[in-house]
Amino acid sequence: MLLDAIYDDGKLIFDKNINFVHNRFKITVEIPDNALNAQIPFLDLKTPHIELRTELEAAFDRVLNSGWYILGKEVEAFESEFAAYCETKHCIGVANGLDALHLIVRGYGIGAGDEVIVPSNTYIATWLAVTHAGATPVPVEPDERTYNIDPDRIEKAITPKTKAIMVVHLYGQTADMDPINAIAQKHGLKVIEDCAQAHGARYKGRRAGSLGDAAGFSFYPGKNLGAIGDGGAVTTNDIELAGRIKVLRNYGSQIKYHNEVVGFNSRLDELQAALLRVKLAKLDEWNGRRKGLAAQYIEQLGSKANLVLPHVPDWVDPVWHLFVVRSQKRDDLQKQLANAGVGTMIHYPIPPHLQPAYENLGYKKGDFPISEAVHKSVISLPMEPSMKYSQVSLIVEIIEKNSACSSSVVL
Repeated sequence: MLLDAIYDDGKLIFDKNINFVHNRFKITVEIPDNALNAQIPFLDLKTPHIELRTELEAAFDRVLNSGWYILGKEVEAFESEFAAYCETKHCIGVANGLDALHLIVRGYGIGAGDEVIVPSNTYIATWLAVTHAGATPVPVEPDERTYNIDPDRIEKAITPKTKAIMVVHLYGQTADMDPINAIAQKHGLKVIEDCAQAHGARYKGRRAGSLGDAAGFSFYPGKNLGAIGDGGAVTTNDIELAGRIKVLRNYGSQIKYHNEVVGFNSRLDELQAALLRVKLAKLDEWNGRRKGLAAQYIEQLGSKANLVLPHVPDWVDPVWHLFVVRSQKRDDLQKQLANAGVGTMIHYPIPPHLQPAYENLGYKKGDFPISEAVHKSVISLPMEPSMKYSQVSLIVEIIEKNSACSSSVVL
């Protein structure tokens, strides 16, 4: 593709055909065709909602016409439906995923002077949930193949102060739960699942959200099951915990204006619950699309020497919230894809122990080398249910031409 360019007072001027002309000189740039034709966003939130427009609008109208907008029939119905989906007895809707985890920790009476084991490789919300309850997060390194917490490292981190293990099912793939539950049972600890990225994932046939004592879900819009706004939920088989969280989420109250404990305002609202009910009915189908896209990525990327592809143990059925690869030239790869119109993200650029928010814990660079190496090399490729298989093929083609992209400037 040959492009002409114009400079006007130092600014490059494009027309709709990406052609330019300057009254004094012409610039010719040679760029591979794919570089300007891809235009694949990292995440398209609009298209799935267009697919469900009729059902979503009906749900909106139903709530609008009901005259009841907080903790009503829609929340009750969603809680029942999502509990059944997760194969648990109880679901409690809350305001967001962080609150879901925080209220579980508080609901178990964990607080100041206590410790909770957390992954060193995770989004900071996992740690924040522990901190907000007054307890201390104690990081444990991941299995470098799956990026999830390594069960073989957990027991060394347990102290007399340890009260729980908070497990993250990162990128949509569950952690290895059987050995984790065995360790917890041996030491009398609670197991809390962070399921923010794992809606619908399975471990040995069982749903994420039913694999520990309690689980916290996020319905942030970009999740596999995302609200059109924010939202979260707790799932559990523990009836006493479910009751405590219902009180904690609503100002510490079961009866209006009668407050039993110092609670919070963290309620899933009726509108988001109604919209989530519509999307829950599509979740398995959408997860199936993600699985097909992931299979194509893995098949077409093959065994590229410069990429580490996802490792999927035979005991897990992931839902591919993210498709994450590793590259020693991650930053170059991200720039190359951006120049070709392909959106990517880094999940995550800085591990929690090196964030300024946790300077008080005294960790320094090198304390968790596996996590630090992961954070320096991971890159998330586009992955969402409205993607086309042809887009995956185009992304793979661009990656394969990493060193082939060249430009020449002639003045």
